[in-house]
Amino acid sequence: MEGLSEPLLGEIIKRITRTTDLNSLSLVSKQLYNADAEERGTVCVGCSLHPATEALSSLCSRFPNLWKVEINYSGWTSKQGKQLDNQGILVLSSQCPLLTDLTLSFCSYINDTGIGYLAYCKKLMALRFNFAPAISSSGLLSVAVGCKSLTTFHLVDCMKVGSVEWLEYLGRAGSLVELVVKDCKGISQYDLLKFGPGWMKLEKFEFEINDNYWLSGPPRDPSFDAHYPYKYDICCENLKDLRLAHIITVPEIGLRYLLRKCKALEKLSLDYVIGLDEREMIALFQNCSNLRSLSLRLMPLRCGPGMDFRTPLTDESLMSLGLSCHMLEAIELTFTFCPSSYLSEIGFTQEGIVMLVQSCPIRVLMLNGANNFDDEGMKGLSSAQFLETLELVDCERITDSGMSFIASMPSLSSLTLRQCKKVTDNGMDELARSQKLESLTVVGCPRISLKAVQGAARSVHYSTVSESFASLKGMKEMEPSTLFHQIFS
Repeated sequence: MEGLSEPLLGEIIKRITRTTDLNSLSLVSKQLYNADAEERGTVCVGCSLHPATEALSSLCSRFPNLWKVEINYSGWTSKQGKQLDNQGILVLSSQCPLLTDLTLSFCSYINDTGIGYLAYCKKLMALRFNFAPAISSSGLLSVAVGCKSLTTFHLVDCMKVGSVEWLEYLGRAGSLVELVVKDCKGISQYDLLKFGPGWMKLEKFEFEINDNYWLSGPPRDPSFDAHYPYKYDICCENLKDLRLAHIITVPEIGLRYLLRKCKALEKLSLDYVIGLDEREMIALFQNCSNLRSLSLRLMPLRCGPGMDFRTPLTDESLMSLGLSCHMLEAIELTFTFCPSSYLSEIGFTQEGIVMLVQSCPIRVLMLNGANNFDDEGMKGLSSAQFLETLELVDCERITDSGMSFIASMPSLSSLTLRQCKKVTDNGMDELARSQKLESLTVVGCPRISLKAVQGAARSVHYSTVSESFASLKGMKEMEPSTLFHQIFS
């Protein structure tokens, strides 16, 4: 190793991604230690920093080319020593001149004074706060004013943030490409309108509330005037990735206006948005020919002229989607609080779902709580030419007969079954005989044994632990397929 040139050593180190491996490699020789110090550009630290400020200073000195830093105190207890505080952020801003990407997670001892030091980081482009209880709008404003190169900004679970002067400033600067605001009680969907001209450049936007939003009744924008709705004439034609979660919308006002404006969308997620209008969604699909990924999480509400109790969208939406979005490759349909005894509460029929999968190049399909989808639906999917990954969660009407159609699916290589209680070992025997699957995941299916899944695919994950729906407050039932979210991230 000592005979290798510095550039070659650098190339070797760049290909090693695990931090533990890099740390071990640097102990082999002084030459590798020095090469690692020069090449290391990213670190993730947290509970292991002792004493916090001095340890961080030492890391910054050893790795002079750090450009990405994550400080994560998730799971921290007082027994693990003092957390990094404002002084640590001062050290970071003064000793890391190349810093462009910073994430602060569960950092309870960093307040407005600390993040004010980030104004010295003139190259900072991405800044993420995940549970920062001590920071307020004042500190965010100093960041917005000082960090003029910001393109990515995440604000998650920051309860002390109220007024949005910082958001107005970032909007006027017009540099943000990605904005995420989640679980911040002091920020409403109407506050986000103050982002103003910033919407013009934005490519990714996410807004989520996890409070008792469904109990608050229809929201009203106190400044809305039907005769002067100019504040809603906002250009967001560059928006490619949109996620709205746990909000109540009403016609013409609030974040609902985004659904009328976005024509460049490639990825859309609507999670339990109360107030969706089918005509509006059809118009959206007709305008979004580049849509590649769609996630709809729905629950039954009073809908339509007869005020039927069902999920708000029907097969008309799926038909428009199939006719207009010819690039659609991944779709998640989750139905919450739709019991199998009331199949009419799901607005989509299984014929509509099959039609969509057959008319678009769907590679990834997830059905969650689709209690109106049965073995006949599986037969319909068997002719889907492009379907590679299928995830079935809590689909009570699918049986072993449905599993027999897996072998006929021309491209399917990955199958996940979660809480599918009518599928048994006999269905797994069908899969094993077909030798069709590269990957099989079985979780919480009480009639499927470990022995039955062995040999049913080249890679198998099996667990008897059932994953149940959480309370409505969090609406974070079971996590969907990691693959679904990674393909288009």
